[in-house]
Amino acid sequence: MEYSGDHRFDVIIVGAGVMGSSAAYQLAKRGHKTLLLEQFDFLHHRGSSHGESRTIRATYPEDYYYTMVSESAQLWAQAQSEIGYKVHFPTQQFDMGPKDQRSLLSVVATCRKHGLAHRVMDSKTVSEYFSGRINIPENWIGVSTDLGGVIKPTKAVSMFQTLALKNGAVLRDNTKVANIKKDGENEGGVIVSTVKGEKFHGKKCIVTAGAWIGKLVKTVAGIEFPVEPLETTVCYWRIKEGHEDKFAIDSEFPTFASYGTPYVYGTPSLEYPGLIKVAVHGGYLCDPDKRPWGPGVKLEELKEWIKERFGGMVDTEGPVATQLCMYSMTPDEDFVIDFLGGEFGKDVVVGGGFSGHGFKMAPAVGRILAELATEGEAGGGVEMKQFSLRRFEENPKGNAKEYPDQVILGSCL
Repeated sequence: MEYSGDHRFDVIIVGAGVMGSSAAYQLAKRGHKTLLLEQFDFLHHRGSSHGESRTIRATYPEDYYYTMVSESAQLWAQAQSEIGYKVHFPTQQFDMGPKDQRSLLSVVATCRKHGLAHRVMDSKTVSEYFSGRINIPENWIGVSTDLGGVIKPTKAVSMFQTLALKNGAVLRDNTKVANIKKDGENEGGVIVSTVKGEKFHGKKCIVTAGAWIGKLVKTVAGIEFPVEPLETTVCYWRIKEGHEDKFAIDSEFPTFASYGTPYVYGTPSLEYPGLIKVAVHGGYLCDPDKRPWGPGVKLEELKEWIKERFGGMVDTEGPVATQLCMYSMTPDEDFVIDFLGGEFGKDVVVGGGFSGHGFKMAPAVGRILAELATEGEAGGGVEMKQFSLRRFEENPKGNAKEYPDQVILGSCL
């Protein structure tokens, strides 16, 4: 059924994943007439904002993320209070890796710089601290912090969409955008056209199209957007009988990240009782419209990692469940949050390259996108220069890093 209402809006958002939905919530809450467009069904499984769990952590090698994570922790709680149910389930965060791993040492430096309470432990102390549930080699260290937890992604996206709707936003799914052009006939702004021939006028536009953002920006502005889509596989492993409670979130088992090769991350048992999520941060390049949908990941290194870290209490024969997800990655793995520029000036805001670690910061990113669109700048103390689209003009690799990239390309078969 075609939309028969007013086709003029203060802000039009293209892409209803967690970032676009969070921005719609922020805009509608502030009284702006908002339209949220999604090319597929709402809460679909073809992008990056679905599934059962994401982690929230403040332990970043890049200290410029701390402000966004800290703000988001507060905004998750605020949104939960407005909707009346929980999407964030707190627990500890535990980072581990070789004691000379530069990225892990930068995590410790970030904690110290921002006064984040943390504990650095050697292998013996780690084993004692987690009662044998986590074991690391003698030449490794572990870093424990309290700001961690699991976020339920599909539930969280639904929360932001529901709150946006309650605050007056218009939501349209199965509405694919074909183009965005300057409106030269009226009082400025942009015209957003759909593949079905509909046209919507927006004073401003926000593009948060995930793995499809490169294709859309190429159509709209004729430029190469520095984001590559990857398909990644999330694995769930069976906890051996008699040990299930030890790895449950209620037993204070942490969300975790292991630096080095392979870069491993995971969450405690929550969504699937008796299963623990352990996966490799990596994937392989693909066209989001022509995905291979598998066939899966190389498991030998991951199996060995699980066997050594969890004291033989997790079955390493193979994952008992897997889920496929899309990453949209920049060369430096940092976000792009900026104005599209060119003929659009500040009329079009783009947000991309969030995958692999952005979900936790969606509330802050939504606020920033909303403020850029309506006020032309973002407050909140976030260093926006790190997320500039133009950083790739000076250096194709983006922000300079003192430590190697974490994402593992080609780790999948």
